[in-house]
Amino acid sequence: FGSSSKQFFVFKWCTFVVTMSTMKCRHLLIKFSGSRNPVSRRTGQSTENVSADQAVAELQDYMNKINDEGCTEDVFAKYALERSDCGSYKQGGDLGEFGPGQMQAQFETGTRETAVGKMSGIVLSDSGYHLIFRTG
Repeated sequence: FGSSSKQFFVFKWCTFVVTMSTMKCRHLLIKFSGSRNPVSRRTGQSTENVSADQAVAELQDYMNKINDEGCTEDVFAKYALERSDCGSYKQGGDLGEFGPGQMQAQFETGTRETAVGKMSGIVLSDSGYHLIFRTG
């Protein structure tokens, strides 16, 4: 191999590694009394009065609605806009692209374990309970 072939191989390998390690998703977060910052970014109201059981039950209702409407990214975004306690609600829960270590470990794992174009089950992180729709 000549020098340019080696550079091409290294470039292609680095591109592959970066592509494989980043993810994209939307999420719907419901904060509760046990959240590290129990205040909704959507309403500005405290979530201290929301129990873990209530948060899970509400997320299950949203999971059912999303599934009943076809579980598409657009449907997910509609409900994230309507209900998520994260500031990303304004973008339909879109968190954009992120790499290893940029999100809480539980959230990152939940995203990684969800197939692109699919919705996760309920994921607990320090922020609260999430539904995740993986987009990349």
